[in-house]
Amino acid sequence: MDIIIGAGITGLSYALFCGHSEYMLIEAEKSVGGYCRTIKRNGFVWDYSGHFFHFRNPYIKEIIMSAITEEDLLFCIKNTKIKYKDRYVDYPFQKNIHQLPKEELLECLYDLFTTNTDAYTTFQEMLYAKFGKSIADKFLIPYNTKLYACNLDSLDKDAMGRFFPYAEKEDIIRNFKSKTNISYNDKFIYPKGGAIEYVNSILNKLDTDKIHTETRVISVSKEDKLVTLSNGESYHYDNLISTVPFPNLLRLISSDYDLSSYSWNQVLVFNLGFDKKGVNVEEHWVYYPENKYCFYRVGFYDNIMCQDRMSLYVEIGFHKDDSIRPSEWLGRVMSDLKEAGVVSSDQILLDYEAIIMNPAYVHITDSSIKEVERIKKELAGYNIYSIGRYGSWTYCSIEDNIKEALDLSNKIYK
Repeated sequence: MDIIIGAGITGLSYALFCGHSEYMLIEAEKSVGGYCRTIKRNGFVWDYSGHFFHFRNPYIKEIIMSAITEEDLLFCIKNTKIKYKDRYVDYPFQKNIHQLPKEELLECLYDLFTTNTDAYTTFQEMLYAKFGKSIADKFLIPYNTKLYACNLDSLDKDAMGRFFPYAEKEDIIRNFKSKTNISYNDKFIYPKGGAIEYVNSILNKLDTDKIHTETRVISVSKEDKLVTLSNGESYHYDNLISTVPFPNLLRLISSDYDLSSYSWNQVLVFNLGFDKKGVNVEEHWVYYPENKYCFYRVGFYDNIMCQDRMSLYVEIGFHKDDSIRPSEWLGRVMSDLKEAGVVSSDQILLDYEAIIMNPAYVHITDSSIKEVERIKKELAGYNIYSIGRYGSWTYCSIEDNIKEALDLSNKIYK
């Protein structure tokens, strides 16, 4: 029997792909879906945070979309901006510096073309080396510092992998006249019922009697291949597939693991519903690098879903050890939204939901990369496999999680 820990998108996908009836899926929460859960209330549809699928694999797209009709989907061409001082600049910043005041554009160009080092080992050093001091200091460093809630010199140079919007100097200059802000997610599909519809599409293909919610794994014996649950029951497994955060899995196995290599941020998400539209009627989300705003990103569900009332998600980054009390932040969020021009004085907040994502973004460091690789190889010798964004302790897309579950099931059950 396979035991799967965590009924988020990765755990559910593995259950779908493993192709046999002998599995048990353990989920600590009341409902499945992980961070892809959706809140529907008072006419608003809010995900736990903004989750948008960007399918590249036709097979995965077919599997996930098979239970969702085309009428229930929104097909969007991404419209994203950066609130920079008194203006909006197209994203990504480094390809749109021509939209800055002339003096700042010249600063960016001078630094871009006079930077001449390829020697960098950290994420922050990479930003300076690739884009020069001005572009880095105006957007890349302040924004990512707010996002990750850490010193960017502590992150690996490839901490964001293929998701970082790199641009060569020639591309930046070419973009002055020929706009090509293409990225991995320049188009996305979004269900009218929220991200939970992706989860439900997978769930419809599974035997839900094999999913045990409100149940926690409290220990794992790798030698005995035994999992003990919070209800006092214990089960032997042939394969253990874990999708929980990697350091959490290590705690379940043994107290002897050194967890000092693992760091991450928390994100406080406010989903806010208002009585009418705001001034931002086209943007899907906007980035806020300046420290005078507590949030680093604001997303507009109403613009994605063509609604007549403003519906937002607002994201604030915190260190992993911070104590977060959402009620103490709502007033600051509302004040900063008004300062940023997102909310006007005549708009009324009708409803809101606050969610703490912990962990949110993992801090990928040189030491964490080596440790995860080493320990995952060791655990595979005991038929323990840790997968998913948090199980593999990486930065990836939702589709990447599904692909990793598919690849593992193929590896185990050829």
